[in-house]
Amino acid sequence: MSIRIAIGQVNPRLGDLQANLAMYEERIGHAAAAKAALLLFPELSLTGYMLRDTVPAVALKLDAPEIKQLMALSRKVSFIAGLVEESADHRFFNSAVYFEDGEIRHVHRKVYLPTYGMFDEQRYFARGDRVRAFDTKFGRMALLICEDLWHPSTIYLAALDGALAVLCPSASPLRGIVDQQSQDDNARYWEMLNRVYAETYSLFMIYGNRCGFEDGVGFWGGSEILDPFGERLAKARYYDEDFIAVDASFEAVRRKRTISPLLRDEDLDLTINELMRIRERPGAKIVQGFKGSKVQGRKSAKKK
Repeated sequence: MSIRIAIGQVNPRLGDLQANLAMYEERIGHAAAAKAALLLFPELSLTGYMLRDTVPAVALKLDAPEIKQLMALSRKVSFIAGLVEESADHRFFNSAVYFEDGEIRHVHRKVYLPTYGMFDEQRYFARGDRVRAFDTKFGRMALLICEDLWHPSTIYLAALDGALAVLCPSASPLRGIVDQQSQDDNARYWEMLNRVYAETYSLFMIYGNRCGFEDGVGFWGGSEILDPFGERLAKARYYDEDFIAVDASFEAVRRKRTISPLLRDEDLDLTINELMRIRERPGAKIVQGFKGSKVQGRKSAKKK
């Protein structure tokens, strides 16, 4: 099945839901005019990324009026929105929501929340607890948000769960630029990762990164779409807003997996057994105990 896949590489306004909703509507209209069937927006593009203590102010429950507005827009084009989701028990998640034909078809809550260097996500967000492929009218896909994809287990699980394409909304910041001729270190790593994953797991990689600046942090853009042979089908500009679209056929997944049947030959029992062995080894227990003691220490401090 051939579909036209698009990425809206945008620069959202920090904390301004209404402005970003208007931007979504404009980009969705643009995608519909370009005859795109599927549109990917970047991570937290409905809210901006550097939210910190404003997370609760921009969070949306899945029955919110803004969500219903997005559901209506998905009758034009199926799309993935990046937003802050509030659960029924008032936890906040960095979520990617897949909208199709006026409905929510899938929600992925970011599993790996970076909390190092400039990142502080675990302070403000709760962690997701699952990686699942899901069915769409185009074929089976999976959603992984930015840091999720830096952990090899997530792409492995998505591929084994039958994903023909992995959609990755991202907010990857600038790092390591020496001069105007140098390419960003994060860009180099992401481009390598996307190519290796696409070819290794014989699937489409659809990577949508944002651009612009927030609170002194820049984002490098460079969104891209790769086929299961690791070939780049479309590439967005670095640093600036852009829109890319390309026709892709999931028949390419079948061709690649026929030539290189690595997923077919995976031994799940071997993997599960070895992971259980590693989980039970003494070193793993020490690490788990250390983490537990730190948590307990924090609780004790609060009691005092």
